[in-house]
Amino acid sequence: MAGRFLSLFKPLGRILPEIKVPERKVSFNEKIFWTALVLIVYLVMSEIPLYGIEQEAADQFSALRVIFASNRGTLMELGIGPIVTAGLILQLLVGSSMIKCDMSNPEDRGLFTVASKAFSIILTGVQAGAYIISGMYGTLAGPTTIVIFIQLLGAGVMVMLLDELIQKGWGLGSGISLFIMAGVAQNILWQTFSPANGLFVQSLSLLLSGNQTLMQWVVGVGSYPSLIGFIATIAAFLIIIYIEGVRVELPMTYAGYKGFRSRYPIKLLYVSNLPVIFASALFANVYFFSQLLWGSSGRPEPGTNLFTDILGSYRVVTEGNQTSVQSVGGIAHFVTAPQGLQNVAEDPIRALIYLGILIAFCAVFSLIWLEVGGLGPAKVAEQLMNSGMQIPGYRRSGKPIELILKRYIPVVTILGGITVGLVAGISDFLGVFGSGTGILLSVGIIYQYYELLMRERAAEMFPAFRRILGE
Repeated sequence: MAGRFLSLFKPLGRILPEIKVPERKVSFNEKIFWTALVLIVYLVMSEIPLYGIEQEAADQFSALRVIFASNRGTLMELGIGPIVTAGLILQLLVGSSMIKCDMSNPEDRGLFTVASKAFSIILTGVQAGAYIISGMYGTLAGPTTIVIFIQLLGAGVMVMLLDELIQKGWGLGSGISLFIMAGVAQNILWQTFSPANGLFVQSLSLLLSGNQTLMQWVVGVGSYPSLIGFIATIAAFLIIIYIEGVRVELPMTYAGYKGFRSRYPIKLLYVSNLPVIFASALFANVYFFSQLLWGSSGRPEPGTNLFTDILGSYRVVTEGNQTSVQSVGGIAHFVTAPQGLQNVAEDPIRALIYLGILIAFCAVFSLIWLEVGGLGPAKVAEQLMNSGMQIPGYRRSGKPIELILKRYIPVVTILGGITVGLVAGISDFLGVFGSGTGILLSVGIIYQYYELLMRERAAEMFPAFRRILGE
């Protein structure tokens, strides 16, 4: 039964908006339709501007846009940030046993979903209020403030329902994953072909007109993407695809079927891309709250305010018609990746400190999720035993399996965390399009969708497979 904390959310289940689980089998083509429709709605919301804001206001959170699938000044201003943050907080609390919840119990799962919704709406309201109070949208009148708050809150609820629509079985995969993948793809296409500052349109025209040198086009200058960044983007995709397939395979046998052998794979990315997601979320919150403090303090100059100097100090930079906010000191400065070789060359110490912090946090979060996510050697050994598997040459007992798994899983987990941190950091240094973290997430999401599509297609063509797949 659910713990006392989750039981508090039971009355909210009657009033919170909800997508019903389909009462019939949804066909493969119908799932494709609903998934495409959800994606179109998200893309449209990403282009509808918020009513009542200053369109030329500085983008204080440009570094976080790709991770949270958000777009400045639109209905998708907050993106999936509140939903992801609420989900991660609750999962960590449940995984660490601070909150009692049996996910195998339908009632507990339902209460967990209701709690996730409630926290998502609360965090959407908190972040919307913080954006307005910080002065991000300039000086606003009372009625305009309320209108903007309602728009952000309504858009947050809509995103939550779109994600639920897919996860309840009407679509394929997860709405959150779909939005992240779409945001990264949109960002890569924009940086490559945009007429405003794309590599092969605006930047190339500047090169041909003599306003930009060949070296600047290759390495990058200002807000313009570089040829090295484009090549690094392709290389990053190929490297991450290769890393996704690296694994250690342990020989196994089935006790109930004498002589039947199998293998248990332990992937290098054993905990997937979760470490870099956690690290990015942590850095994003530092970046977010430091900028809110800086903005609400009247945007003080570096060296004039102790708190902003420690947490993060910034300056507004204008390049042509574009205005942005850049970190210049404090903790936030060292947990934000310098984008592009030019910025790395200007401040190599900052780049090394950022890379070290990122790798360290990815390794630590990998080990934390190993236990919180139920992926530790003891849990895996128990699962293998329950499924009737054993290691050849050892008696059928959970202890030998656990001891052998302990030789591999912790080491592979740490190596995987270091690897994703290293790939994400170096990709950002090379100026990849869509950010290193964005590409890491996209490859993992594409891989998951590929497996899901093949599984759904096989189940559609051969209905007998559904029993094998457990559907």
